Amino acid sequence: MMLEALIAEFEHEVAGTRKLLQSIPSKDIAYKPSPVSWTMGELAQHIATIYYWYVGVFEKEVYDMAADSLERGEPGDIEATLALFEQNVEKARAAMKAATDESLQRAWTMKVGERTVLGPMPKAIVVRSFLFSHIYHHRGEMVVYLRATGNKPPGLYGPTYEDVKASQG
Repeated sequence: MMLEALIAEFEHEVAGTRKLLQSIPSKDIAYKPSPVSWTMGELAQHIATIYYWYVGVFEKEVYDMAADSLERGEPGDIEATLALFEQNVEKARAAMKAATDESLQRAWTMKVGERTVLGPMPKAIVVRSFLFSHIYHHRGEMVVYLRATGNKPPGLYGPTYEDVKASQG
């Protein structure tokens, strides 16, 4: 039952993430709001990469990010990032569909080498916080990047400010 709800939310939100990533113009891919921020391309690539981490959450009890690697391509190539996103969504979808409600109660830990950086905690909590909320957080950042560069973000949960203003004439 819990897994069904998580899969339904995943599928619903993938569509919004896809719209957001597709709205990123190549001309603004190098934009970054501050010296310590990621570029728009790096942020987009990070969002696409989070979907890869679903496999490590659903298929492992201990996920060592130092022992894992993912070919990401150039962050300045939005088409490569969109392809990465689609590949990772398919991997995430398969990992979720192979899981069970019982497996969501198992403890999960993330390490970078010998250092524990998250957990142990039940996988269900990891899915909601480390995966879902993490993506939502970065999607919000991307909306700010788009607006700061004069681009219109897509409506993720209904009409945007621009859509409402346009309908009011």
